[in-house]
Amino acid sequence: MTFSLFLHFDELVGALAATFTTIAFVPQAWLTWKTRRADGVSLGMYSIFTTGVALWFLYGMLIGAWPVIIANLLTLALALFILTMKLRFG
Repeated sequence: MTFSLFLHFDELVGALAATFTTIAFVPQAWLTWKTRRADGVSLGMYSIFTTGVALWFLYGMLIGAWPVIIANLLTLALALFILTMKLRFG
């Protein structure tokens, strides 16, 4: 009985981690869109981070891990949006 409770615990933890780390970018994206300002956003950090997320996405594709693919595709879209706003609005 105890074993069956923890059988998919790792998947639940992974899904929650992916959800929270992806959703974490929504407030920054919304604020940047709303104010049309990105002066508080670090260009270096977002450039490096976006590259890292793109590599995680590619890694997910290479190993066929859908949770990794979906989470990083969504995070990549948000990070690219914020990076684009930084380049456009400074």
